[in-house]
Amino acid sequence: MKASDIMTSPVYVVAPADHMAYVRNLMIKHRISRCPVLEGTVLKGIVTKKDLARGLHQLEPIWRRRPIDRIPVELMMTPDPITIKPGLRVNAIASLMIEHDISGLPVKEKDEIVGIVTKSDIMNSKTVQDLSGDISRLMKPVETISRYHSLDHVLDMMATHNDKIVVVNNNGTLAGIITESNIAFFTYMDKRRRLPEKHVQMLRSEEIAGRKMLRDVTEVSAITEDVMSRPVITIAPDAQISEVVTLMNEHTINSVVVAIDNDLKGIVKRDDIIKEVAK
Repeated sequence: MKASDIMTSPVYVVAPADHMAYVRNLMIKHRISRCPVLEGTVLKGIVTKKDLARGLHQLEPIWRRRPIDRIPVELMMTPDPITIKPGLRVNAIASLMIEHDISGLPVKEKDEIVGIVTKSDIMNSKTVQDLSGDISRLMKPVETISRYHSLDHVLDMMATHNDKIVVVNNNGTLAGIITESNIAFFTYMDKRRRLPEKHVQMLRSEEIAGRKMLRDVTEVSAITEDVMSRPVITIAPDAQISEVVTLMNEHTINSVVVAIDNDLKGIVKRDDIIKEVAK
């Protein structure tokens, strides 16, 4: 299979001067995760939901002066994105995505953007649906966080691990999951254009092995449970790769938590499957 067989076309594009609010609304409306940035007919860059998520975590003065929604696309886009030709084969496309840690490649023919290939397009291809074997060799350990941690802490963790975060209750049971989409599309500004504040209580011990007490935490931004998706799609450790692919495509998700009842075993991510295609 080639790029022309699986690409999405036509492509939703934005201009460098458009505000991120427009991009965000375009992504939500059309259920897309990236837009090529064109100035006239010239490809200048690409902007993704990851850029939206990362923008919320920026600390430079520009972000303190104005909310992310009012930032022009040209300040947040990735310039000069990698492009591919319609005839490039799927395994080569997957290799490029893994090598450069990108999730979408504009398809260019005679200086014109004719489509885009994303990891979702690869996941829906026959190449992926033909993969066989169980998920044990694809499963990875999972990062977890309390449902009561602040949004700032969530952003720190996602920046550190560059990954999804599984949310757990105080007793360690599964509560939810946080992905780039949760952060990028979260309504994070209140009417004063500031991060909302909450009063929460978290468990703590006064001393090692001591009696657990409640600790008040005030003036935190929105907490983990405000952002997370739930219920979480799970699968058994002995499931087949084809079953995971079906779940991801049916629910439009890019990771599936591996668990037996509420006992977390790991996670299978879309990238693990894309790597199989790249081999």
